[in-house]
Amino acid sequence: MTDHTPTPRSEEPEDIQKRNFIKGLTAALLGFLTLGLSLPFVSYLIPASNEGADRKFIKVPNFSAIPVGKPTKMTFEDLDVQAFIRSQVVYDVWVIKHSDTQATVYSPLCPHLNCRYTFINNQFNCPCHGSLFDENGKVIGGPSPRPLDTLAYKIESGELYVQWKLFKAGIPQKVEA
Repeated sequence: MTDHTPTPRSEEPEDIQKRNFIKGLTAALLGFLTLGLSLPFVSYLIPASNEGADRKFIKVPNFSAIPVGKPTKMTFEDLDVQAFIRSQVVYDVWVIKHSDTQATVYSPLCPHLNCRYTFINNQFNCPCHGSLFDENGKVIGGPSPRPLDTLAYKIESGELYVQWKLFKAGIPQKVEA
């Protein structure tokens, strides 16, 4: 008598090929899903490229309305985009308008420790540690290691555009942070 026990289904070559195909398909789908979900996270970790000299200039409204020769604090907004996060950022600068085509634009942060200063009695006055600057940004008193930081600007069709930058505080050189 011969034993005719059927071969278990899991050992048939056709079934092994199907199982390997399903495993491969599942691994590929999980790989694509993982890649798709990790791209936003990776793009957040990679810093935005510095555009160097081509960094954008942001329009500062009401330049034509400010008086010539008087330091004026001006506020403007820009859209900041980091990965999927978009937010409005409010900046301020000090502007001294020399003519309709020339101005001096100062960062609002004191070079000593990045405190915000004001303009009182014909001088820029930092309330944090007593640094004083004349209208040309030169240090006339206090612990500030350098003059006020100027920002790049351009004037087109009577409108002021400023290139916003943040500088390291507490050092004698003007170095972008």
